[in-house]
Amino acid sequence: MINNDNFQDEIGDNHIATNASNPVRKDAFDIPDDKKIELIKKDVESILTTLGMDLTDDSLKGTPNRVAKMFVKEIFGGLNPNKKPSSSTFANNYKYGEMLVEKNITVYSTCEHHLLPIVGRAHVAYISNGTVVGLSKMNRIVDYYAKRPQVQERLTMQIVQELQKVLNTEDVACVIDAKHLCVNSRGIRDIESSTVTSEFGGKFKDENTKREFLDYIKLDTQF
Repeated sequence: MINNDNFQDEIGDNHIATNASNPVRKDAFDIPDDKKIELIKKDVESILTTLGMDLTDDSLKGTPNRVAKMFVKEIFGGLNPNKKPSSSTFANNYKYGEMLVEKNITVYSTCEHHLLPIVGRAHVAYISNGTVVGLSKMNRIVDYYAKRPQVQERLTMQIVQELQKVLNTEDVACVIDAKHLCVNSRGIRDIESSTVTSEFGGKFKDENTKREFLDYIKLDTQF
């Protein structure tokens, strides 16, 4: 007989995703944000009390509410489809036909296995087939999908898939290099290691195009 707790621990410790989409229930948004904050606040109070913390202390008494608001309004705000950034596209009137690369996009996400931070950089590129998207929208797309309990492989795929839809082209690529605090601060506690994931679509599957993209993101940016 399989020990379910051990099986779940093995999945989490090895950072294995069980779903290519975020596993969100159908009723996830039936409860308004204010009610979610109130419910989560009580849960955080219970956790801290169980740990033996004195919630009457001035330093701690506001923590449950702060954590609840942070979960709903900030670090997990990307779960709400209403917060998805609009991504207006424009005609490529200047006929730019080479790849466009947006590098060193800051990634702040949360590991869905231990709810610890994932911190790193995303590098995103596309080749226009007639339309372009504002540069800041690429950053916003990364930020939106990062603000969820995540697995890095899934996040990388979601960024590419969203830009493919927005730009109506398969020619999109993304590389993410990030540190996982569930590796750096617990378990093996290896503070030096980082995780690199990539997703290449369309022309980026060609070795020469892929190499050009990878060479671009290695360049030092001069200011």
